[in-house]
Amino acid sequence: MSPGIIFQIHLVLGYVAWSLCLGAYIWPRLKAMDHTEAHRAIATLHSFRFFGLVFMLPGVVGANLPAHFAHFAATYDFATGVLAMLALITVRIRPLFWLFVIAFNLVGLADLVLDYTHAVQVDLPAHAGELGAAYAIPILFVPTLMITHLIAFYLLARRQFGARQELADAAAS
Repeated sequence: MSPGIIFQIHLVLGYVAWSLCLGAYIWPRLKAMDHTEAHRAIATLHSFRFFGLVFMLPGVVGANLPAHFAHFAATYDFATGVLAMLALITVRIRPLFWLFVIAFNLVGLADLVLDYTHAVQVDLPAHAGELGAAYAIPILFVPTLMITHLIAFYLLARRQFGARQELADAAAS
């Protein structure tokens, strides 16, 4: 089996495993939590995205890892992690907290989508061995990041819809 096929199997199964785990254990808890606390939990996970800087560390990744892919992935992972940390730091200042929650989710989701685009352009699956020790990031970490961004946007939209419904109910009364 080629390295590219193995990488793609790993990636797909990473999404399957995390979807099952999140669906069974994490999603029910997030839905039951206070809205702010649910977003704090998601921000805590994403605050570790500084780890993406590893893509630029010689010796951790192979010398033939496409530089454009590595630099972009590392930079925007780092930015997302810092924004998530700022959300956590500002939780008591709600307008800032929500600004950073939206910011880290927008930047983080854009990062992952663009990373996938770059990965296809440089045929990353065929060069998966060049990821070296960072191979686990796209297989284990990226699926849960993508899924939690989608959950965060769902929770934000649900909150927005709930607020509109409350206003409509109040106006009708």
